[in-house]
Amino acid sequence: MAGLGEFDFIRDRLRPLSEDDPAALDLADDAALLAPEPGEEIVLACDTLIAGVHFLDTDSPEVVASRALRSNLSDLAAMGAVPRAYLAAIAWPVTLDPDWRADFTRSLHREQSRFGLTLIGGDTTATPGPLTLSFTLIGRVPAGSALRRSGARIGDDVWVSGMIGDAGLGLRVASGSGGEGISACRRAYERPEPRLALGQALRDLASAAIDVSDGLLADAGHLASASGCALRIKVDAVPRSASAQAWLARGGEVEALLTSGDDYELLFTAPPDRRTALDGVSARLDLVLTRIGVVTDGSGVAAERADGSQLVPTRTGFTHF
Repeated sequence: MAGLGEFDFIRDRLRPLSEDDPAALDLADDAALLAPEPGEEIVLACDTLIAGVHFLDTDSPEVVASRALRSNLSDLAAMGAVPRAYLAAIAWPVTLDPDWRADFTRSLHREQSRFGLTLIGGDTTATPGPLTLSFTLIGRVPAGSALRRSGARIGDDVWVSGMIGDAGLGLRVASGSGGEGISACRRAYERPEPRLALGQALRDLASAAIDVSDGLLADAGHLASASGCALRIKVDAVPRSASAQAWLARGGEVEALLTSGDDYELLFTAPPDRRTALDGVSARLDLVLTRIGVVTDGSGVAAERADGSQLVPTRTGFTHF
């Protein structure tokens, strides 16, 4: 690697991210040591991000650090977990400017501080291929309280947090493929907000949960499959921002909003008798929670327009294969 050698880079750039966490062992050993607190379970989530696939080659180091950590944190949010620490495996392109690496680690430090995380291990190497980041997030939940995809029951309400589709529109802006009237959506792509506080509040309220990463319809399908039921979603009830509404008015397709992914909102189910409690959570967190459908017998996802017709998308969301 140009600039700092591997071990110099670990010492000067990565070790400060450990914040003297005893679990990190000063990043001097081959592994970390982490003990769960009594009465808790450890939640582990791992995601890999590749330049040109999960983020743009032109994204700044600040944006890449934000997306890498926050998208992984969203998996913890979907299980109701409190973040504890993370491992980072990074394959740096041999042509990458050392200043870019330095800016990235500084940005990563700021991001982890915001969410109460410390780096406790991982790996770093050089590659002739694209920048590749693989983060393993470690969280904790009271034993037996983790949210799962598999708990939805017939008759449950289907809810979603925040606004759907803004991240997909933000990607259009960031990639220069059309930003008229939707420039405000760029932040949703560059700095998604993992719904950690919501996930923790849902541990006693939701029957099942998943984060919206691949696309609302795709992730609804994942939840339906894990729960052995069907989800009926009202297309017009899905919450949209003013920018997204204006984009639709100019000829945009609602299908794009429901399938573009990267929203990192929480899609969850809950019995109807939890509505008042969920309205209270919405008010306390100052976060919009919207009922968008119902759990029914059967399988898959039915997306219904206001006139009763079915929206049948050409694809339900992002897939690697």
